Parts: sequence; structure tokens; C-alpha cells
Amino acid sequence: MSDGLARFVVGTGRCGSTLLSRMLAQNRDVLSVFELFSGIDQFFRFRTDPVDGAELAGRLRQDHPMLTMVLRRGAVVPEVVYPFDDPATRHAPGDPVPWALAIAIPRISDDPDALFDELLAQVETLPRQPLSAHYRRIFDWLTQRCDKRWWIERSGTSIDFLGELDAFFPDARFLHIHRDGREAALSMRDYPVLRVAVAVMYGTLGEVEYSHEGLTELERRHPEQIDRLLETRSPVELYGRYWSEQIARGHAALQKLAPERYMEIRFEDLVTRPDEVLRGVADFLEIGTADDWIDRAAALARGLPPTRRDALPPDERARLEASTSEAMRLLGREPGPDAS
Repeated sequence: MSDGLARFVVGTGRCGSTLLSRMLAQNRDVLSVFELFSGIDQFFRFRTDPVDGAELAGRLRQDHPMLTMVLRRGAVVPEVVYPFDDPATRHAPGDPVPWALAIAIPRISDDPDALFDELLAQVETLPRQPLSAHYRRIFDWLTQRCDKRWWIERSGTSIDFLGELDAFFPDARFLHIHRDGREAALSMRDYPVLRVAVAVMYGTLGEVEYSHEGLTELERRHPEQIDRLLETRSPVELYGRYWSEQIARGHAALQKLAPERYMEIRFEDLVTRPDEVLRGVADFLEIGTADDWIDRAAALARGLPPTRRDALPPDERARLEASTSEAMRLLGREPGPDAS
């Protein structure tokens, strides 16, 4: 039975939060929920007017068109763990798979289609109420259904909507993992979904509404433009800007949080001193250290990956530095070459 405390890992894209989620899942009492919020249409997911269960279930049934676009073109997205190669599953590669079914549900069930159907059936019975109540019900139901004690949700880019999460979950604990912004930005540019998404967000294809309807229409009318974005590299400063703006919005929301509700860790520390960092995380999230889960989690760390920025041409590196320096300082990171 859940203790009722909402727990979230927040961060930018490509900050190491996926690794952290995998580490937290080593605790057998933790339901580590991957990417629930980032797959719900941004114009819907934090609506403040009441919503009935059927409408929310309909949203959960939607794919994310950006994910569908890149998967359909054969790109590899490691977060997607839906078993497409299992003939017993419902969806084939290239299908518009519901976001939660592609990423979250297969990590907590060996029969993701069945659990997803069961979840949707539960959601459809829920009364008209604020989305915050719906979400709590979903997390609590999944926790009980999977025989866990605590749930922790982690969505990529969620530092961007820390303020909304705080409003929906005013008792929540927030664990912020961050990474050198230059390396995060370059990793985004190398990552298929974000390579295309950020370029679209910042207008390289003109004005596109970043909604389910807007992105579906983009794919229908201009598929060749998606091909081009996936095959080329947009200016690096777009990704630096995207990272920086997420950090700035998160920093503004942070000012409203009581200190005991927030903790931050650095990706670089997590992968070089995992045991120490994870023990601090366990204390903050109140999830204990029983059953040697920290040893199993620490074994997932592989040390610092090679830096990407050193290989950039000088002019490109200068643009990246300029686009990330202010947000680096917000995090207390000196943007010099040895920043970590």
C-alpha cells in the first residue's frame, strides 16, 4: 500500500534521469514509472478544469506523433521497450503505439497490453474530477496492482513543468538530476526524438503547434521535412537554448518549494560515486536501503561518458557555450572546460 507521498525525478532531456530511474527500480518496493507525463499532450496534461475518466483514457490511448515519426523511420529510441518482436503483442513496428504502452508499462509488466487495458478500464470508471486526483488514482492503482509500496514518476524534460507538478502535488518530493548543459544539449541533438522535436519547436519548419493534432498534421503534409531533420543536424545553439530555458523555468518554480521538498544531484556524481549519491537519494525519498538494492543500482553506473563538446569546431563550440552559460550558472556550474 502506498504511503501517499508523491515522489518525482525531474530533469531536462538527456540529463541521466533514465539511468536514475533504472537504478531506483532496483528497489523491489519501488514502482518506477517512466515518462507518464511527457507523453500526454502538453495542452491537456495540466488542465485545471475537471475531466471525466473517459476523456483521460482517450488521451492515454494516443500515441505521441513525434515518437511515431522517428520510430516509423527506423530510428532507435532506447526508452521504447515495448516488445514489438513478440508475435503475441498487439502492435507492430511503425504503429502509432500509445506513449505509456511504448515506454512505461512494459517496464513494470511482462504482459504490457493486458496491464494497459486493465489500467484504461480503471481510468474510464473514474468520475469527473481534477486531473490531479486522476493522476494520484493512477499511480496508487498501479502501485497496488504491482505489489509495491512507493511510486516515483520520472519524465524527460520535466524540470520544464516543475511548477505544474508542484501545483498538482503540493506535498511531493522532487529530486532534480542535472548534467553539464553543453553535454546534455549535444546528446539531445544526437538523440532522434529530440533532434527532430527541438528543431520543430524552434521554428525550423515554420510555425507548428506542438500538439497531437499539430504534429499529426505536420507528418501528413510534410513527411519529407521530418526525413530531412532526422538525417541532418540543426544548429547546436537550438539545443543549448532549449536546455537553458528548461533550467530557467525550473529554477523559477524551485523558489516556491520548501527546502525539505527538493534535492538535486549531478549526473557526473551519480556515475562516478553511485553508492554515496544513492544513499542520499534513498534518505531524501524515504525509500530505505533494504535488500541491497543500492549495490545492484550502483552496478548500473559506467562512469563518465566521453565528452562531445571537445570535438566541436571552435565556432560551433562558442555558440554552444553562449547558449548554455547563464543556465549553467543558475545550477552553480562554472561553464569553463572543466565544469562537471
